[in-house]
Amino acid sequence: MTALGARNPTVKLLLVVAVSLATLALLDPAALAALYLLGLAAARWGAGVGGRRLLLAQVPFWTFGAGVLLVNAMSRPGVVLVAGGPFRVTHEGLVVGAALALRGCVIGVATVAFLASTPPRDLMVSLVRHARLSPRYAYALLAGHRMLAGLPRQWATIRAAQMVRAPLGRGDRPREGWRGLARSAFALLVASIRASERVALALESRGLSAGARTVWRPVPLGAADALLAAGVLGVLALVVLAGARL
Repeated sequence: MTALGARNPTVKLLLVVAVSLATLALLDPAALAALYLLGLAAARWGAGVGGRRLLLAQVPFWTFGAGVLLVNAMSRPGVVLVAGGPFRVTHEGLVVGAALALRGCVIGVATVAFLASTPPRDLMVSLVRHARLSPRYAYALLAGHRMLAGLPRQWATIRAAQMVRAPLGRGDRPREGWRGLARSAFALLVASIRASERVALALESRGLSAGARTVWRPVPLGAADALLAAGVLGVLALVVLAGARL
């Protein structure tokens, strides 16, 4: 159990929303970079995300941020720093592009820390008990999440079955083109629809919206969660004020 893993999922979800909203009030790259470093530290040591896994999780956000930085640097008017042919890089474009890129990175690393430290089952239980979310929607979302998590395994099973029946090509290897992939995708779609029908019937038979329900292994909400919220909100307030002064 990590430091963030022991905290209430609803509190962590609200803090992720608060961090995302706080980035909208910042246009200073230094303040956003400080938030990003704090988010990396929280994901690495607070949520227990391994270094390699954390770096791989940041690649999509870095790629998106690089694109945003280049577009703004070469399209916004301002003081020209570098000019070459039809392209020019402005100071204002670099500042705004870096701020927008870091916004995405901050939200991304906060999301990674939240997902790594929050089991889906605990999140749904906490939303039902502490956020007053209807059990009908909460457990439907949990069932959908588990179905999505099982899709790669189902795809591997379908592909293995298709390869057994596929004709052999060079080197005695199964020969399948785009038609084989299309057949596998259609089989996965049919299996998912049938599984969703069974899950819907099972959820309906349990009467999730019929009065109050008891919960096995309830998720606690205590003073440690209040301290976490106060600490994160305090740091956000300090960074926003520092960014406004800069």
